This record gives sequence, C-alpha cells and structure tokens, in this order.
Amino acid sequence: MEQVIQPEITPMPRIGDKAPEFKAVTTQGEIDFPKQYKGSWVILFSHPADFTPVCTSEFMTFASMSKEFKDYNCELVGLSVDGLYSHIAWLRTIKEKIEYKGMKDVEVKFPLIEDITMEVAKKYGMIQPGESNTKAVRAVFFIDPKGIIRTILYYPLSCGRNFDELLRTLIALQTADEFSIATPADWRPGDEVIVPTAGSCGVAKERMEDKKNMKCYDWFFCTKKLTKTEIESKIKNRKK
Repeated sequence: MEQVIQPEITPMPRIGDKAPEFKAVTTQGEIDFPKQYKGSWVILFSHPADFTPVCTSEFMTFASMSKEFKDYNCELVGLSVDGLYSHIAWLRTIKEKIEYKGMKDVEVKFPLIEDITMEVAKKYGMIQPGESNTKAVRAVFFIDPKGIIRTILYYPLSCGRNFDELLRTLIALQTADEFSIATPADWRPGDEVIVPTAGSCGVAKERMEDKKNMKCYDWFFCTKKLTKTEIESKIKNRKK
C-alpha cells in the first residue's frame, strides 16, 4: 500500500505560550523577535495584503495611535505575506496620497515584516485556509515583556479591527498585572475592578463587612474602586 505523506502541521500558539521566535527583514531593518523586545509589551499583528482598503485604514489608525501604545510601553510590529518593496511602496502611498477620517501625511514608523515564504505567518497561525491559503487573516498577538503571549484576537479578511478595544485590552492586561485584580465586562480605566475571589469563608466575611472600600454582590463577586489616575501613575510612561 502506498504511504500517504501528511502535510506538516504547525500547532497554533496559545495564550500563556512563549511567543515563537523568528528573524525577519522589515521596513525598519532586520528584527530578532521577540528577543530584541524584551522588557516591552508588543502587539504583533498581520494583515492580508498591501494596497487594500481595509488594511490601509488599519495601518493609518495604528500609525496615528502609535504614541498612545508607546505611552504604555508597547511596540507595534506588522506583518503580511507581501515583499519588502511592496511594503515600502504602499507605505509611501499612504503618506503621500491617502487622507482618511482626518488622518493625512501618515508615516508608518513601526516595522512591517516581509513574509513572502509565509514562515512567520504559519508559526503564528495567521494563515486560515477557510479564509485564504495565500493571505494572512487579521491576527493580533499581545506579548508581554517576558515574551509570553497574553491575548490573541483573530478577525476575518472583511472585518477591520477596533483600535479602541486594542488599546483598552493592553491597559486592562497591565492593570491586572500591576494591581492583582481582574476587569469586568466593558471595563474602562477608572471603572471599578474585580477583587479576586476569596479563598475562604473567613476572608469572604471580612470583605462583606468592608463596605467602605469594596462592594460585594455575593461572596464570589466583589469590586473596588481604582481610579484612572492610580492606574496611569503605575503603568503609563514607564520606561523599559
């Protein structure tokens, strides 16, 4: 019987995994990922193709918000399976010709990875055959200063990303780490945060009695106030 050779399958990275390592050529020179970003948060994101409208709107928004991300010690790194010269030409076109929603003369200064072999895209599960075998979907990976994947978001080719949500998620992750709390549905900086569930009935009773600092809906669901100023004093504009 003839042996059937199965195609090699690369497992998709998961939350809590170390970010897969790679070296690549980008519009800002060569990068060694995630090694050279140690100490910083990174948002690694993919887009389907250069010179496409949804991707153009996204890159203009990322570039326009890059300082906001940097204020929270976060670097941006983009990727598509196009070549370097295509990247350069597209980014030049964005700066010189495109005006959208008040954004114009937008210069993309963060690196955009050339991935014509799809090596990096495959490592990160960015190629989704149900969408396309030759284009990366709109994947987003939040990677912490230790090189650990903390959040993964996937969008189809047709759906542009919500950038307010990307920034909110970054701040929520850092707030949870800094204050040892969790964030409830639709949380924004300044909203109440969730106190971790009590480990014993005694601790739960103490919480229920501490009405000044906490609001308890039941033993397993308590919140407390955490102001935007408190959050920003700890995590904003923090150097590497």
